[in-house]
Amino acid sequence: MSVENDESDFPLPEKAAAVVDAIKAEAGRAVAIRADAGDAAAVRAAVVEKVKTFGGIDILVNNAGIALGGAIDEITEADYNRMIAVNVTGVFVATQEAVRNMKAGGRVIHIGSSMVRYAAFPTASLYTLTKGAVAGFNRSLVRDLGPRGITVNTVHPGPTDTDMNPDGGPVSKIVGPGMAIGRYGKPDEIASVVAYLSSPEAAFVTGADIVADGGFTA
Repeated sequence: MSVENDESDFPLPEKAAAVVDAIKAEAGRAVAIRADAGDAAAVRAAVVEKVKTFGGIDILVNNAGIALGGAIDEITEADYNRMIAVNVTGVFVATQEAVRNMKAGGRVIHIGSSMVRYAAFPTASLYTLTKGAVAGFNRSLVRDLGPRGITVNTVHPGPTDTDMNPDGGPVSKIVGPGMAIGRYGKPDEIASVVAYLSSPEAAFVTGADIVADGGFTA
């Protein structure tokens, strides 16, 4: 199960439907559930609906995220509250509800940010605050869920070509020169790290902060 943000500028329902169709084409089972990741009740309801449909949860990927930038003395309370709601509270609530229905062998994977290691440009203090909270949550949650046989890890992507930070966009002009491999990451490359952490081969990996950033923070 992946919980994502439901902002108007982000992936449309048609894209979610395409993913469902692709999974079903490979004889898998899938359902798309639309929910605002900044609405705790909606997040909880989405997890409950998933459990009712499939009978439990094996893997949770907390992939929600928005970035509302600004100088620290210009950030509005509304933007602050929205960022905390999506990037922190939504992650907490989804995890809380998911692990209530997760057995030994389960996986919780958070998507953080390489910004927690290297803040490459100004006006991202609020975003970095929220991703730092996720990293801290990851470390402590390991102790809660380890005895139950559930692993918890965080993947910290570097600059990646997404709707929020497209290659060729304004941020890429700032961070592009710092990419050790000379290019932005691709979503599939981040997904591959998540897939590994979801696999039986990663059963002994927990509490890890895995940076996939093309050497950006090296």
